[in-house]
Amino acid sequence: MSKKLIYLISFVLLLGPVSNAAEIFWSDGAADHNHLWTDPDNWLGGRVPRAGDEVQILSPEADAGHGPIIQDGMDITLLGLKNELEGRPGKPELTMTGGNLELTDYVWWGDYDNIEAFWYHSGGNVTVAAEFELGWGPDTGGAGTLDMTGGTISAGRLRIPTPAGAYGNFYLRGGTFNVGNGGLDMNANGLIDVGGGTLVLEGDQTAIINDFIAAGQIIFYAGGGLFSLDYDVRNPGKTTLTARWTGRAYNPSPADGALHEDTWVNIGWSPADAAVSHDVYFGENFDDVDNSVEGAFYGNQTSTFFVAGFPGFAYPDGLVPGTTYYWRVNEIEADGTILKGDIWSFTVPPKTAYFPDPADGAEFIDPNAGLSWTAGFGAKLHTVYFGDNFDDVNNAAGGLPQGTATYTPGPLKLAKTYYWRVDEFDAIATYKGEVWSFTTQGAVNSPGPSNGAVDVKQIQVLSWSPGEAASSHQVYFGTDKEGVRNANTGSPEYKGTRNLGSESYDPGKLLWDATYYWRIDEVNNVNPDSPWTGPVWSFTTADFLVVDDFESYNDLNPEEPGSNRIFYAWLDGLDDPANGSVVGYDNPPFTEYTIVHSGSQSMPLYYDNSVGYSEATLTLTYPRDWTENGVSTLTIWFRGSVDNAAEPMYVALNGSALVSGDNPDAAQRETWTEWTVVLQAFADQGVNLANVNTITLGFGDKNNPQAGGSGTMYFDDIRLYRPPQEPAP
Repeated sequence: MSKKLIYLISFVLLLGPVSNAAEIFWSDGAADHNHLWTDPDNWLGGRVPRAGDEVQILSPEADAGHGPIIQDGMDITLLGLKNELEGRPGKPELTMTGGNLELTDYVWWGDYDNIEAFWYHSGGNVTVAAEFELGWGPDTGGAGTLDMTGGTISAGRLRIPTPAGAYGNFYLRGGTFNVGNGGLDMNANGLIDVGGGTLVLEGDQTAIINDFIAAGQIIFYAGGGLFSLDYDVRNPGKTTLTARWTGRAYNPSPADGALHEDTWVNIGWSPADAAVSHDVYFGENFDDVDNSVEGAFYGNQTSTFFVAGFPGFAYPDGLVPGTTYYWRVNEIEADGTILKGDIWSFTVPPKTAYFPDPADGAEFIDPNAGLSWTAGFGAKLHTVYFGDNFDDVNNAAGGLPQGTATYTPGPLKLAKTYYWRVDEFDAIATYKGEVWSFTTQGAVNSPGPSNGAVDVKQIQVLSWSPGEAASSHQVYFGTDKEGVRNANTGSPEYKGTRNLGSESYDPGKLLWDATYYWRIDEVNNVNPDSPWTGPVWSFTTADFLVVDDFESYNDLNPEEPGSNRIFYAWLDGLDDPANGSVVGYDNPPFTEYTIVHSGSQSMPLYYDNSVGYSEATLTLTYPRDWTENGVSTLTIWFRGSVDNAAEPMYVALNGSALVSGDNPDAAQRETWTEWTVVLQAFADQGVNLANVNTITLGFGDKNNPQAGGSGTMYFDDIRLYRPPQEPAP
């Protein structure tokens, strides 16, 4: 069911039936393949959409080169425009070069699971009465991309994507996008890249825009630009955002993070206005390129391209499949000024198959699902091995090759783990693939820590969600992956049985910087398919102590099992009139999901020093021994705002030993900043570092409270580190 169905029903009840309105589907059926919106042959049923219609632009009919074109002379009015239909994954497109498009309600672009929709807008005018949405989906989410180089779009609200969207991208390289009173909202997977275009929002939205900029969700010229943001200056009563180039190189080609399917490359970039030449660094090692190591420097040049992987150039023997290459361009100005550039990268795909679908370790897979993958570099034929036993699949040989990168294993069993492997043949050699796995619906799922998690606390209780048919769980745990994979109830990795309703296991204190593997087998003695062998999950512990990473807090009601609201852990000044702090937001989510240093959450803390000082205190359970493994330094990541009052920040242990920061304007720092405190500073005040009970974060002068200002801060990743190791001689 569509997420907006209730709204649409209400709309119809209010307005009454709309005569001759319908849901119209793009077909691209014109014999001359003109792709024009106004050609009836391009629509199922042979009718061009009109006022009151809802229009579906879907795959495969609207895939690359086959989507509708709107151009000068076309005047179109619709109720809504969308890509929202279950079972129609793909990459539909729409191109608008001119004309007028009026939506009396909505645009829902990329609005169902596994749909990645693209809108290319170089001219013409679009008005949307309600929301212009890039990405939504009921499960894994859909994705929408708007690439705008000209024209005008006006919408009541802009969402990139909705909270349920996989991702949304808006490249504003030209033209103007106007946002009405509904405002702008993005989840953590939303991105706006402002180039030569203009974003105009109703009212004062500068705080919201600044937050998205600080979070890296609004960037400028792919990271190579500066921005201009104002309210009520360029457009009365409105917020206006534009960008200009900086002194850095920008617009890399291949794009940063791209897959480059060739063994040679001609990289290029757009130069800074003041640059007279360019220093080029290129290599396989990020640090070498970042640190300007001699072997990564390929000279100074005036041209804005660089060839590698070809005889007579860098890497004359060719680029290596399966390798990521890093590059950087420093801009040199006429007076010799050097402006260090960003580090960009691209990857030459491996010879082996990659990007499996379902993804490796995926859960809740439909038993009727098909398998697909991206073919290895140069692959001509593919051999698939499939089964429910890792060793059988890993050791299999002699399969029949096929030409397509898809495979249908047939109806699968519920609540089961399956393994599969794809070997690639490029007409010269065969490249054995890695073994991937997935579990079907009804299987054990949702491991905690999540599969592949890193920097996990050394005190960690494992948890999982039970399979549908389970009556008990067999737990396997250890540091040897194959040992855990092949373990049975007679193996040392077997840690016992847990009854249904007890989906947790405490392995005790874990080693630092160690990878652990675990498996949960589901058991039901009255079911002939029992036991169901679970997948092997893994996590890696941190090489430091985690005081608080803010990832464990949730919004559950206090009476619900597992409730862990942040303001019940970090005690603020809500009940203390002498303490002006408030931890968390008034309504869920209580933690911050967008402005984070790492992970998915951070702690918002509001301070109001009109009462003298503001602080919040966490009572520790672990770690309390702040001498463990020789830790000597406390680090705290924080972020503020220029709108905050400048107040001194402090950290205290055990309620008394206090260390103040040396930056009086720390609360006004708009980027994530690491504060490092040597633990000896607390020991010198009498704290027994082997028995630390509480940690307090605060603002003001607690020992001599003075009335001050207010603001909102964000904290993340409070850690304890050992001294850095001396380099080997």
